[in-house]
Amino acid sequence: MDLPQKNFNPPKKLFELNWKIAGEAGFGIKSSGLMFAKTIVRHGYFVFGYDEYPSLIRGGHNTYQLHISEIPAYSQKKHVSLLVCLNRKTFDQHKEELAEGAVILFDDSQFQIEESELKNWNAKELKVPLIKLATEVGGDRIMANTVALGASLAVLGGDFDILSQVITETFKAKGEDVINQNIKVAREGFDFASKFNTLWEGNKLQKKQQLKKIVITGNEAIALAAIASGCKFFAAYPMTPTSNILHYLASVGSKKGMVVKHAEDEIAVINMAVGASFAGARSMVATSGGGFSLMVEGYGLASMVETPVVIVEGMRPGPATGLPTWTGQGDLHFVLNAAQDEFPRVVVAPGDISEAFTLTCQAFNIAEKYQIPVIILVDKLVCESHSSVDEYDTKDLIIERGEILGENQIPQSEKFQRYKITQNGVSPRTIPGVKGGQFVANSDEHDQFGFSTEDAIERKEMFDKRMRKMIPLEKEISKPQMIRQFENAPLTVITFGSLKMVMMQAIEWLENEGIQINYCNLNWLSPFPVNFISDLIARSKKTLIIENNATSQLASLIKKETGKGISDVYLKYDGRPFFPEEIVDKVKSLI
Repeated sequence: MDLPQKNFNPPKKLFELNWKIAGEAGFGIKSSGLMFAKTIVRHGYFVFGYDEYPSLIRGGHNTYQLHISEIPAYSQKKHVSLLVCLNRKTFDQHKEELAEGAVILFDDSQFQIEESELKNWNAKELKVPLIKLATEVGGDRIMANTVALGASLAVLGGDFDILSQVITETFKAKGEDVINQNIKVAREGFDFASKFNTLWEGNKLQKKQQLKKIVITGNEAIALAAIASGCKFFAAYPMTPTSNILHYLASVGSKKGMVVKHAEDEIAVINMAVGASFAGARSMVATSGGGFSLMVEGYGLASMVETPVVIVEGMRPGPATGLPTWTGQGDLHFVLNAAQDEFPRVVVAPGDISEAFTLTCQAFNIAEKYQIPVIILVDKLVCESHSSVDEYDTKDLIIERGEILGENQIPQSEKFQRYKITQNGVSPRTIPGVKGGQFVANSDEHDQFGFSTEDAIERKEMFDKRMRKMIPLEKEISKPQMIRQFENAPLTVITFGSLKMVMMQAIEWLENEGIQINYCNLNWLSPFPVNFISDLIARSKKTLIIENNATSQLASLIKKETGKGISDVYLKYDGRPFFPEEIVDKVKSLI
């Protein structure tokens, strides 16, 4: 059951609402949403943008919703205060999401909404002739979305000049005529709706001191981190939700000295990346669960030949093709156990878009220092959502390449032992062309020179050498995040990955009502923080696991690693993320 929207409002002096635009694919829903997000940020507010679209090449129903707040907006919201309906289906499909007193913006020349349909939410109509306003000034029907942007801004009391600047930047590659036409139609919507700005009864947008924020997605954050970390080879076969990493890097790679390859399939992708890393280039790939299924043998190869590579695995509902454009957290066990037998496994799961950057940088360093593949586990909510985040400062970023030897570091009097038995498990490494550093990279079990061996003693020694990497590695990774910790809290919530964003929003609303809970988010899943989680559960009065899968994979991982079972779990696996409203409801039911 949905909780009433009134329970989630911040103090009345703060500006906060959820804006949503939806309609048929092809009407620029996502681009409109991003332009509105940038406009709001330049007014001095925080935003979080979340979009939904079907897995169709053409057509279908697309949405973009923008949580706008005077204080940090951590995630999407469920209840909508200003709904822009570009077709009748939008109202029919999203009316149950309306907040009390919502405003419905639509073109009444295209369809009608009866007053009786709005009474449950005390909603108000704003009838704007979107298509007429666009075409009367020489625009196209498709520009109805831009008219709607101007009208939305007027209702909220915003500054049109800021929207004009954003439009100019968005369409600069298309020339002055396109820029001027879009500004003109947006102005028509703004002027028309200005006559009805009393419809919105909340606080108006005030132009505040502009925050030093950028609006990006998790995919873009990962791509920027790869560039900052010195990645020189990236390969992918496009699979949602990580496709935009390929798109972004393809657009800038040549300027950054990076080879960006759209390969024929994921088998080629992983093998190319392992080969590039063997040659000395920092390498990364990006895929989804289906693509990683094809990469598993190459993943094991990288581990056996001790070649670093960063693998971005974007979870989506399966099995098989599943729900290609929706979200889930069902690949946790898969990535923790992929490839046969045992070897050092590192899996990191960014909790938000800022962490997508910082943890990607860390993943590159760990991959090279320990000569292992590292998996970055993400999902649609992190990958494709827009958030206003601090500009990334890379002046203190340290690139650690580990034991890569140059010619003057290799004894010329003896044969190079690429897989030398060492105390910490990390052997010296060379790249092709270094005199005296030749070696065999063999996917069979091998000796210290890389030659195949089936000797029992050599097998055990080499296996133990690889596994010893986990000892220093466990000391290097960050501890789990205790985002909230109170001595007498009635409940402790544990999540992993993108649930952090939703939980942060839910916690803020709970604390507005005087409810305090403990909250821990796991972003390092392997090596697993056994002692930390064991102690946390032992200290907790009651523990709740929240995750986007059907079998509570995090809870079973905790049971496996710590021996402690958790009976209270809250699961969602319909392809949609949790909404903060749902989590608030669940927490209240338990305490």
